[in-house]
Amino acid sequence: MSTRPQADVAGPITTAISGPGAKGLTIGKVGVIGGAVIGVSTIAPAYTLTSGLGPTVSEVGLQTPAILLIGFIPMLLVLFGYRELNMALPDSGTSFTWATRAFGPWVGWMTGWGLVSATILVLSNLAAVATDFFFILLSQIFGDPAIADVPFDNLGINILITTVFVALAAWIGYRGVETTERVQWGLVIFQLIALVWYSVAAITSAVSGDAYDYTPVDVSWFNPFEVGDLSVVIAGVSLSIFMFWGWDTVITMNEETKDPKRTPGRAATVTIITIVALYLLVTVATLMWSGISGEGFGAGNPENQESIFAVLAPEVMGPFAMLMSIAILTSSLASLQSTMVSPARTMLAMGYYEAMPKSFARISPRFKSPAVATFVAAAASVVFYVVMRLLSENALWDTITALGMMVCFYYGATGLAAVWYFRRSWFTSVRNFFMRFLLPLAGGVTLVWMFVQTCIDSLSPSYGSGSALFATTYDADGVAQDGIGLVFVLGVGVLLLGVVLMFVMRAANPRYFRGETLGSSDYERDKVEGVELLPE
Repeated sequence: MSTRPQADVAGPITTAISGPGAKGLTIGKVGVIGGAVIGVSTIAPAYTLTSGLGPTVSEVGLQTPAILLIGFIPMLLVLFGYRELNMALPDSGTSFTWATRAFGPWVGWMTGWGLVSATILVLSNLAAVATDFFFILLSQIFGDPAIADVPFDNLGINILITTVFVALAAWIGYRGVETTERVQWGLVIFQLIALVWYSVAAITSAVSGDAYDYTPVDVSWFNPFEVGDLSVVIAGVSLSIFMFWGWDTVITMNEETKDPKRTPGRAATVTIITIVALYLLVTVATLMWSGISGEGFGAGNPENQESIFAVLAPEVMGPFAMLMSIAILTSSLASLQSTMVSPARTMLAMGYYEAMPKSFARISPRFKSPAVATFVAAAASVVFYVVMRLLSENALWDTITALGMMVCFYYGATGLAAVWYFRRSWFTSVRNFFMRFLLPLAGGVTLVWMFVQTCIDSLSPSYGSGSALFATTYDADGVAQDGIGLVFVLGVGVLLLGVVLMFVMRAANPRYFRGETLGSSDYERDKVEGVELLPE
């Protein structure tokens, strides 16, 4: 197997990637189930559903299960590309490494930046949500509703507690993947129990005639052709970015798994199947119990959309509703900690291949974890949160909305990287035609199209909170009527910041950009040059 070139090698060359263990990470520690637990934790189903289910029902009503299935499709298609790339080149840099091998250093660097920036942005949001539900839980325990308003009324306390949660997550991540896995087992199991408990209680109550608005389940709920409006279908694909994003964290741990080539792909598959099944169960139970009414406890009521479980759980679960508040808190904390895995390992790989400062490649001698990269990711998320919160609460929310741009960008680029990297093996077998060409191509093109479409749509101030730059006209509710939408400014702005940093790194250390540490190649060429690949 090829190794990295020595510093005295003259001229640009193309190198083979390093194998598992070369970066110093611990190896052979994570299995399929352990990886799936971390994957489910990153997606954070309790947190995701409580904030995403209500708005979806208000848009598509009883066809919400169908929309979830539609939104699941591009994630599944891209997963095939991830799995093929990981079997061929198991590297913790994942999207960064693979896009570099397929398209060269410039596209590879920006793909890595898309992953890192997206995860760092969502880290700050997860910590903020954990802070909010921490005080909500305290208000329930002490029976004082005023406690729940503390993080909104006192910015200093809000920032302090949010920083503490981020620091705690970074400390657990620093202690290595084994500690991460042990912590996640308890947190994930608890939120799964709470969600299943809620679902069973809602279905039982509905069938027994005690529901708010009993709506019998029907096969049409799962039929995407019943949705009718194409714009709603497109919105469903957008929804998938928020609802399903995070499963690729499992892949970034490939060097630390028991079988780097196969375990991550299997764990990611288990993760997505588990999430889809759980989403459908909770959605069906909610629709059966509450219906889609826009009033009272109806799932379509706008007043219930911010946190639908906070409204419905007391009615469905009775005195056990507190379990749901705890589940949402632990879901946010679990996702905060497990999400830290992805940017840390991507920055580790970028430092290792000299695409970022070499210090990012430093490994903790004791815990075999990416020490510098982990704490840099945590610090960046705290700084971002503080700056955005001081500027405007809407700016923070719009930045999380802009997260979808970066996710579509790096997921789509990775899917297309799989297609191009395996280009000389497309027609060598029926399996390769589907797994290395057709399926990842469909997923990659869909997500790149979603990236472009989101950029276009977000130019409008109406996309997101209604804030805009250069706005001159506002309606009675303070929503901008002209100018450039803040979601567009933030989303594109973060990507442009990546372009600036890329040129800075090119000037400071050009070896990566000359292909001396990680060059472009394809599957057939790597086989000839001796890169360790999965046999046909």
